Amino acid sequence: MDASISSHRIQEAAEVIDPVFRDSPQYVCEPLSDRLGVSIVLKVECLNPIRSFKGRGTDYLLHRLGRQPAGLVCASAGNFGQGMAYAARKRGERLTVFAAVGANSLKVARMRALGADVVLEGADFDAAKAGAQARAKRTGALYVEDGLLPEIAEGAGTIALELGRMDEPLDAVFVPLGNGSLVNGIGTWIKRSSPATRVIAVCAAGAPAMELSWRAAKPVSTDKTDTIADGIAVRVPVPQALVAMRETVDEVMLVSDQEMLSAIKMLFHNAGLVAEPAGAAGLAAAAKRRAEFAGGRVAVPICGGNLTEEQEKRWLLSSEPSALLG
Repeated sequence: MDASISSHRIQEAAEVIDPVFRDSPQYVCEPLSDRLGVSIVLKVECLNPIRSFKGRGTDYLLHRLGRQPAGLVCASAGNFGQGMAYAARKRGERLTVFAAVGANSLKVARMRALGADVVLEGADFDAAKAGAQARAKRTGALYVEDGLLPEIAEGAGTIALELGRMDEPLDAVFVPLGNGSLVNGIGTWIKRSSPATRVIAVCAAGAPAMELSWRAAKPVSTDKTDTIADGIAVRVPVPQALVAMRETVDEVMLVSDQEMLSAIKMLFHNAGLVAEPAGAAGLAAAAKRRAEFAGGRVAVPICGGNLTEEQEKRWLLSSEPSALLG
């Protein structure tokens, strides 16, 4: 397959991926806009069967791949695995997902409910990824890596295509950055259709490997991650994703766990939305940069909303800072 991300295939993906993931709500949230002094366009990606945007890319990937007789293997913090499981079940494919021992219990349960064989191995996502690669090599299953295969980014890029149907242009889009599929897909379409729009990628301060790599113009790994945002807790960057980001991203910035928690509460109280930390990272960044974009118009993909009951109690209902951070 072609290793580059194609705007033509983003257009194709917008026509063929499962309708449950397409045409998600997108609107100016007036309470948030008034609060921040910036017109905030929410792109709500957590109102679907897996509560995240990942179903766009995984469904398009499996559409392009066709049948895999030996099955599929991937690693995930939970949302990508759910997307893979949903797409695999739809096509009768066998799937094994490797996740860290301490992975989000709700995400693990949902992956299993969707038919995936889930193996908990390793202290973090990157350790689980090594287990997935070893399993694929041993069994002959196809190893699917988020951030590497262009079809995953192309499916995610349909978010930008849909945002482009709105009447007014965007000054910027703030995109959570994990392995890079989301920002590379969105950035590919934005740079083609609205080059004046800034594409700003957002990393967790406690997982800065992608931001460090962006600044160094080469992969920079870290020894550990220390963030509540499991969906963007990358320790070992995918080199190919970094190469693509040279053409798709204008800037990479960091937000703290406390800033993401503040964004989670803003979304809950001002928009009635439940977002996980990685899903709220874009809003956290927009709030951090509100003085710069005052009076402007920015888009924020709310890209995941999988919280356990304990996380909901701690992050949505508690007002004590110590309780929030747990």
